Amino acid sequence: MLDPRITRLAELLCDHSTRLNSEDAVLVHAFDIPEEAVAEIVRVAQSRGAKVAVRLESNLVKRQMLHGMTEANAKTIAAIEKYEMEQMTAYIALRGTHNYAETADVPGEIMKMWQKEYTTPVVFGVRVPNTKWVALRWPTPGMAQQASMSTPAFEKFYFDVCTLDYAKMAAATKPLEELMARTDKVRITGPGTDLSFSIKGIGAVGCAGEANIPDGECFTAPVRESMNGTVQYNTVSLYQGTEFKDIFFRVENGKIVEATAGANTAKLNEILDTDEGARYFGEWAIGFNPYVLEPMKDTLFDEKIAGSFHLTPGNAYDPPGGNGNKSSIHWDIVCIQRPEYGGGEIWFDDVLIRKDGLFVLDELKGLNPDNF
Repeated sequence: MLDPRITRLAELLCDHSTRLNSEDAVLVHAFDIPEEAVAEIVRVAQSRGAKVAVRLESNLVKRQMLHGMTEANAKTIAAIEKYEMEQMTAYIALRGTHNYAETADVPGEIMKMWQKEYTTPVVFGVRVPNTKWVALRWPTPGMAQQASMSTPAFEKFYFDVCTLDYAKMAAATKPLEELMARTDKVRITGPGTDLSFSIKGIGAVGCAGEANIPDGECFTAPVRESMNGTVQYNTVSLYQGTEFKDIFFRVENGKIVEATAGANTAKLNEILDTDEGARYFGEWAIGFNPYVLEPMKDTLFDEKIAGSFHLTPGNAYDPPGGNGNKSSIHWDIVCIQRPEYGGGEIWFDDVLIRKDGLFVLDELKGLNPDNF
C-alpha cells in the first residue's frame, strides 16, 4: 500500500513548489528512487494537467559513466540533456542514493571536466534560470545512518521536515528578505570567524519550499570583491563524494587566498582552482528550518539548519540575490551559530540581527524555532 506521506509530498512538490498546470511540461528526474514513489509524483503531476517526462538514473551507473568519461562524451550528454531541458517549464529532481560516497573515487580532473562541460551548460545554463524547479533527497537507510538515526525515526523526521507548513514559513521570511534587500554592510563573528562584506544592491530571496525540499533560508550574495576576513566552518561538508572537515578560508577583497581542510587541504584547493570564479563567493544565506537542527552530511538538509549560515564558493544565481560570479562549482558550506556549536553573531549595518542562532529583532522572531 502506498504510504500516504508520499502523496502529501507529491502534492506539495506539484502545487507549492512548481505550481504545475496545463501549460507546463515537467521532467521528473529520479536517482535510485522507489518506482512507486516516482509513479505517484507522475500521477499527481498529470492530475494537474502537466505534460510529464521521466528520466530514471542510478548513482552506481553514473559512477561508471564518470570513470570512463571523455570530454567528447560529456559534450554529447550535455547536448542531449540541454535540449531536453529546453522543452521543459518545470523540473522535479528526486535524489536517492545507497552510498553517499559513490563517486568519491572518480578522479578530480574528470569531475572538473564534467562540471565544465555538463553542469555549466545544462544546470546553470538552462535548468536553474529557465524552469520552475525543485530538488529533494529521498530517505534511505544510508541517510538515516548519516543522521545517526534509526531508519523509522529518520523517515518520520524526513516527512515532518519536508511537509511542514511552508506557507507559514514564507510569510515569516518576508521581513528578513526585505531587510537584507536594503542592507549594505554585513559582519559575521564567531569562533575562527570574523567576516565583513557588502550586500548593497544585490537583493535577497526568501526560500520556503519553492526550489528545495526541505527549505528554510534567505539568500543573497556579497558584492563580489567586498569581503575580507576569515571564516571557520564547523560542519562536515560532503562534496564530489569526499568529506571535508574543519574548512577554513581567509578572504581578501572577495577572493579565497588561503584554504585549509586538514588532510583534504590539497583536494579542497584543487576544487577551488576549477576556474577563476571558484575562489569567489556566489551566495551567502541564513538558515532557519525549525526541524533541521543537526548536520547530516547532506547539503539540502544541512544548509537549512536553524541558527546556521552558509557561504558558498562559486557560481551565483541570477538577480535578485546574485552577484554575477560565474563558476562550474557551487559549494554550499555550513556554519552553525547556536551556543552548542560555539555561538556567533550577525550584524547588518552595525545592528545586531541574530545572536547565537536566534533572531533578536521583533520583526524576525517569527523565524525562530519556537514559533513553528
